[in-house]
Amino acid sequence: MNISKRMKQLMCISKRSRNFCSSNQWNNDINKIRNIGILAHIDAGKTTTTERMLYYSGKIHHMGEVHHGNTVTDYMTQERERGITIKSAAVTFKWKGHQFNLIDTPGHIDFTMEVEETLSVLDSAIVILDASAGVEAQTVTVWRQADRYKIPRLVYINKMDRADANLESCCTSIEKKFGSPTLCLQLPLMENGKFVGLIDILTLEKLVPSKEKLTRTLLIEQEDLRNWTAAKNARSVLVDRLTDLDDNFANLVISADSIDHIQTTEISKTLWKITAKQDATPVLCGSSYKNIGVEPLMDAVILYLTSPKDGNNIYSCFKNSLCARAFKIIHDKQRGPLVFLRIYCGEFKQGQKIYNITKDCTEHSGRLYIAYADEFQEIGSMQNGNIAVVSGLKVTTVGDLISQSAPSAQRAKDEVISSTKDNELVDRIFGTGTKIPEPVFFCSIEPPSLAYEKQLDQALSELQREDPSLKVTHEPETGQTVLAGMGELHLEIIKDRILKEYKINAELGALQIAYCETPTNSVSHEITNEVRVGSTKHLVTVSLSIVPKSVDEEKEVLKLDRSSEAASNLANIHHRTLQAIKQGIKVALTHGPRINCKVINAQVVLHKLEIGRGTSETMVSATVTQCLQKMLKEAGTTILEPIMFLEIVSTEESISTILADLGRRRASILNVTVRGIGKIITCEAPLSELLGYSTVLRTITSGTASFSMEFSEYRAMSAVNEMKAIENVRGF
Repeated sequence: MNISKRMKQLMCISKRSRNFCSSNQWNNDINKIRNIGILAHIDAGKTTTTERMLYYSGKIHHMGEVHHGNTVTDYMTQERERGITIKSAAVTFKWKGHQFNLIDTPGHIDFTMEVEETLSVLDSAIVILDASAGVEAQTVTVWRQADRYKIPRLVYINKMDRADANLESCCTSIEKKFGSPTLCLQLPLMENGKFVGLIDILTLEKLVPSKEKLTRTLLIEQEDLRNWTAAKNARSVLVDRLTDLDDNFANLVISADSIDHIQTTEISKTLWKITAKQDATPVLCGSSYKNIGVEPLMDAVILYLTSPKDGNNIYSCFKNSLCARAFKIIHDKQRGPLVFLRIYCGEFKQGQKIYNITKDCTEHSGRLYIAYADEFQEIGSMQNGNIAVVSGLKVTTVGDLISQSAPSAQRAKDEVISSTKDNELVDRIFGTGTKIPEPVFFCSIEPPSLAYEKQLDQALSELQREDPSLKVTHEPETGQTVLAGMGELHLEIIKDRILKEYKINAELGALQIAYCETPTNSVSHEITNEVRVGSTKHLVTVSLSIVPKSVDEEKEVLKLDRSSEAASNLANIHHRTLQAIKQGIKVALTHGPRINCKVINAQVVLHKLEIGRGTSETMVSATVTQCLQKMLKEAGTTILEPIMFLEIVSTEESISTILADLGRRRASILNVTVRGIGKIITCEAPLSELLGYSTVLRTITSGTASFSMEFSEYRAMSAVNEMKAIENVRGF
């Protein structure tokens, strides 16, 4: 790239940025707010669609492109260099009197934590599909995540300008893989084999983009019989499907003389109701890169997706008191840590004192901002239903729930507990809000010299607070700092950020697989510890059992013995003592006896606990840890390896080569299907066999194949492969 071209890009970015923060963008009418996220498989067009939305809303005057590295939401150096989204980015803009708080999320599985954080606070979502590929591997992952948070969504089928685009096939794949009926609201408008616009099924109009605006033209039977017939038939199918899903609408259709007499407004109301209940999925189409379909998509967000008032009634227990959840943290060089908050109730004022319910502590907030990707506009207060950014919070982390005071938080909790027996609902409101995935890779990290050791620790502390899926531990035996992450790319990006943002040229050790251990047999043990510290005697007697369990069994590791003999002893355990026991279990299960890896699929049963007067919680934790470590050695453990789900997209010519290579990698082929002119291989393979697989795949297919990978499960190994794993970990 020559200097003049690069200067033009930088001037364009600067110009767009200045316009981006020009006016107040928040809205006090909660019914006209939409908190939405854009979710998709990698390269489906999330960032391009976001860029077009900003352009049509008037927020920017020039559309950036991912391949030029000048889009608003991909602002990190690593994102612009690689052409991928790494961090979710929030932007606020207006469209037809409504306020959109939109979050663009990553599509790569290594950054799935960014999607998880975002989904925990959204009201609704747009799922984008590639029209030539349909539902892909990461699409399934983000859809399941949205299901877990019960988020209404609509589907936007992008890249309809491609020769192999197939709207019908995409709808079929949605219904087949997600079990959700599709409600197709648009048809592609083709002229001379080219995609030039859309047909609106509800209004029977042609939508054709021009330079300045979208042109709507009513379809007339005499002038355009083919498209008019297709639109009428599609509208009849849509109305028929809606009658199956909504009884009131069915009665309306029955009472009408003809389907043609059903008002578009009635169809829209029914679509909103069905989408909110997630009984079906509205489907729209377009080509964001060609600027077709983005404006109707924004209209659909207003018409069919829920507002904050509709989607978060579970937080109504706080009434008018402040209730907000932290879902993202970034570190700004000038402002320090910035915490992104979704406000569910009440009002957040700049500089106010807050109570962190999750951490049970009080903090003073600093300045209050609205986010525009990497730019921030300072404001005095933020109303219910919005997304705010707060500086000055030192303790708050991702997933924490905050309120204005401890009494108001306790009143809200008491109200929920008294009104429901649903423990899952209580946990959903007052729990951490996000599920942190387990890392599957780890490596050591070293500073270039001892002079940088303190700076590296500070950098890792900040990065870990931003990204909870990054785990940083210190090995006492070797003195090394160990990073654990979601994949090769994840750890590579962390290293690059440490170099470019913190100016530390850290060295990463060889990439290691995060194996786990699981107990082989059930074992019981009782231990008594008596220690005198000064004039205080610490006495603890604990009796425990460890039992192997399957993945599907109850998630709580600690279980209290409910037998008649143990019940009287365990009936009055104090909450602090119970937390100390859980901490002791957590420490013991962090390192297994065989290869020092985490122990999973284990149930710990507490039979007996006797504590002397004045005994500290620390002594209780230490005794439990000691007892469990002895039991694990006695029970014996089996090593488990991470198994990955792969989806490989290839040409017909490369299929045999890929299958032969997968056979050498202990892969289990699940399916080989056809997608357009290509073939799709789905399989499961051990992660240890997939190190550097992207390079190998490019080599053996001459760059014609691509793949996506996500964690599936931990699985036991054969004796031979177990010995290899032990040798790789121990080095002998």
